[in-house]
Amino acid sequence: MRTTPFSLAVLPLTLSALLLSGCLGGGGGGSNNSGGSDDDVAPPDMTREQDERVFAPMVVSVTARAGSSAYVGTYDGLQGEAVYAIEVPDAWDGDGLIMYTHGYRGTGAGLPTSIPRDAWRDAVLAAGYAWASSSYSANYYDVRAGIEDTNKLALNIVDYLEADHGVRLAEPGQYLISGESLGGHVAAAAVDRENMERTLNKVPYAGAMPMCQAEQNQFQWLGDYPRVMMELSGYGDADYSDFQDLLPQMLGTLFNFNGTSPDWLSPRGVAGERLIAVARNLTGGERPIFEEGFAVDMWQGAVLGTGGSEGDIEGILARNGYGNEDQVYRWTSDSEPTGDELTFNENIPRVSADEDANLMREDGVRWIPLIQGDFDVPVLTLHTLGDFYVPFRHQQLYREGAEENGNEDLLVQRAIRATGHCEFSNQEITRAMNDWLDWVNDDDKPAGDEVLDPAAVADADYGCTFTSPQRPGLPACGAN
Repeated sequence: MRTTPFSLAVLPLTLSALLLSGCLGGGGGGSNNSGGSDDDVAPPDMTREQDERVFAPMVVSVTARAGSSAYVGTYDGLQGEAVYAIEVPDAWDGDGLIMYTHGYRGTGAGLPTSIPRDAWRDAVLAAGYAWASSSYSANYYDVRAGIEDTNKLALNIVDYLEADHGVRLAEPGQYLISGESLGGHVAAAAVDRENMERTLNKVPYAGAMPMCQAEQNQFQWLGDYPRVMMELSGYGDADYSDFQDLLPQMLGTLFNFNGTSPDWLSPRGVAGERLIAVARNLTGGERPIFEEGFAVDMWQGAVLGTGGSEGDIEGILARNGYGNEDQVYRWTSDSEPTGDELTFNENIPRVSADEDANLMREDGVRWIPLIQGDFDVPVLTLHTLGDFYVPFRHQQLYREGAEENGNEDLLVQRAIRATGHCEFSNQEITRAMNDWLDWVNDDDKPAGDEVLDPAAVADADYGCTFTSPQRPGLPACGAN
């Protein structure tokens, strides 16, 4: 994946400018979902900035693969019009439809047609499935619109095609869902019990394949890392809203530089070393490819670009959803914190989330739908080990949730040795798709990686099983 220089000349960094190629999402190690108790429901008059925003569909045609037909159009979504796309093999008889859910598209007004990457698309068609996608009716980190609009499309796509194109297809006999980044959040949340029960458009998905998925704890990570940086660099007493103004000084305190870019693996003393170690622990613990991912300017910029921002996720919530009052920050991995760690945790400023920030709703799923590991269909995930933006820690939280709900046998997870966010090869996508479909249809459960055993995850060859090909410039499998 191509990276861009991290230049102090472009500071302060902004959230919208840095997230266009990915999504907000991923686990920082916290558990605060700001969702109130199970009985709390948001009052109907509770509104947020997102409710007032207006978006416009941008219909872009889809060139069908040989042996398939593709159609595009618009339909009424949760917040206005959305764009749909569908591609159907010529011999398709309604046996299966896979809904594709796209990632974060920034804060612009345009809603373009959503077209999956080629490897995903070709694997779906080769397996005899049709695929369909929604632009969603809103941008920003609007997973709620992602679920509701995708589900509505799945249930009504046959009627939309007949009305718009005079084509009458068979009703799908099976629904599946798969997506990347924010779309991975959508795909995983769409099969989670609370969301399946509360969505306005109930789809009986038979399986999900979320890739590099974000989830509610992503915002824990995006709030934690900048605050740890402030404390370690000596600016812990400063107002958090001044983060961007202070960032050049903080980076200069913690790291040596190569020109205008920090040398992320050359810390200036103990404080910089501790920042790297805290980041490692928050993103998934000791594992291969962490340091290589930590050193990618693009993703450091994406995470640090959120520093100083409010916890309402750019108006997706009406109130602050970030809290670190229960978070314990560690740069060691022993069973008990050191004296220095205890002092650090006593000194770092604490923030409390508003318990009503992300309540359940009567009009569909939450503003930020939760991924709680509560599902009863086959789920297969992919995640890169070095993803500093949407960290591998999400996979561990997902596994913990699945175990708590007694459905760990329905979750298969695969670690990929790469540094980028959603940086999967064609081979990795194709293999995962084929294995997942075999599991869904033939009960042939595929292999995956252990994600909770620290010794297994820390092994130098962790992630080698499903990485193909090995990435140039990264530690080679079998070298130790």
